[in-house]
Amino acid sequence: MPDTLPDAQAPAGLPTLKPGHAAIVGLQWGDEGKGKVVDLMTAQFDVVARYNGGANAGHSVEVGNKRYALHLIPSGILHESKLNVLGNGVVVDPEQVVKEITGLRDQGLKLAENFLISDRAHVVMPYHKAQDQLQEAAYVMPNAMDQTVEGIGTTGRGIGPCYADKALRSTAVRMTDLLDLDALAHQLHRIVPIKNTTLKALADYTGEAFEPFKVDALLDWLRPLVEVLRPHIADTAPLLHKRIASGQRILFEGANATLLDIDHGTYPYVTSSNCSSLGVHPGTGVAGHHVPNVLGIVKAYQTRVGGGPMPTELHDETGERIREAGREYGTTTGRPRRCGWLDLVALRYTAQISGATGIALMLLDVLAGFEELKVCTAYRIDGRTTDRFPADAKQLEAAEPVYETVPGFTEPVDDCRRFDDLPDNAKAYLAVIEKTIGVPVVLVSVGPRRDQTIVR
Repeated sequence: MPDTLPDAQAPAGLPTLKPGHAAIVGLQWGDEGKGKVVDLMTAQFDVVARYNGGANAGHSVEVGNKRYALHLIPSGILHESKLNVLGNGVVVDPEQVVKEITGLRDQGLKLAENFLISDRAHVVMPYHKAQDQLQEAAYVMPNAMDQTVEGIGTTGRGIGPCYADKALRSTAVRMTDLLDLDALAHQLHRIVPIKNTTLKALADYTGEAFEPFKVDALLDWLRPLVEVLRPHIADTAPLLHKRIASGQRILFEGANATLLDIDHGTYPYVTSSNCSSLGVHPGTGVAGHHVPNVLGIVKAYQTRVGGGPMPTELHDETGERIREAGREYGTTTGRPRRCGWLDLVALRYTAQISGATGIALMLLDVLAGFEELKVCTAYRIDGRTTDRFPADAKQLEAAEPVYETVPGFTEPVDDCRRFDDLPDNAKAYLAVIEKTIGVPVVLVSVGPRRDQTIVR
């Protein structure tokens, strides 16, 4: 199907994939450019299904002179002929998703049966956001043993508390519960007193202000949102399997990134879901043997938002230059991102965890003009050199990067459309990445627009 946006342009050709379905996964600390790649790859697929995270994610897609900022709705929504699904592994902020629906409709897109939300997905309630912010404030309170505690770096969107309630079960609300507000009212009369008690204790401890939540007010908040969302709520797992049985192809969209994975990331400075490719299966109900293609999305350098270790972070003019050239400010929060050289120790680890079969290297254009480039190929920890990515955040915080220096490229690359058009030193930079991590670079982005993409 042709793209429904008249000013859209796509590269000539797309990466060749094995038969079957595919996953798009960030291999760093997020913000790699997954939205652009999902938008590009959607042409080869019939369904785009997001499997994890919540409104703490931010995917930006530029089509012509339009920029679309998406937080919950899958990036494939810019193709109106494709079905877009929020799987059961996503936590849904009703207010945010309605805001996105309204905004996309105002921009001329039609959202009807082409957008569905799993009835098993959990709901981010206003008290989750309050809990998120109060817990972060409580965590950084001075104590007798450590007067300088760094926060986790939460976005305050209620994602962690919502996933915690999912595990607790008795205080959880799912999308299916929104379809019967009378029954939900009884449920909230049990949940809200528990939440108010917890939140008041946190507020008293931190000295923060807190207004107790009321069931009637929460229901009044939900009613108009439910009217918009009702047609989009469905049992999506059987639907996905029906599409698979009919021969249709599914593109699984990951939010956040592998280094933020709750199990495999830089714990505790992570998000609260499985955002590596391993999260596809519990987050959508589609088993692993269906997904032979995993495209790992990687920036040509390293960034991070919030707290936690980042061995290659640059606190100098080079870091600032990368930040400004790459517009490294959060889509969701607007916070400046921490910037540094590409960390191949971390990338080799995340490529293995996610089973990456190909790499999409993004933002290569940001590095144009540097006379030399550095890549981290090992860490020095406690006087010993290692190429292993440690599980202990304290060890990673103490890690000194061991760099390999390669010649930079001074020529701009934003007009390159074929691999052969790239400067020789840019090709050499890609070759170092491929050799170190053992995964081929199959796509190179040289600018934010669809057409600024090179396919090998």
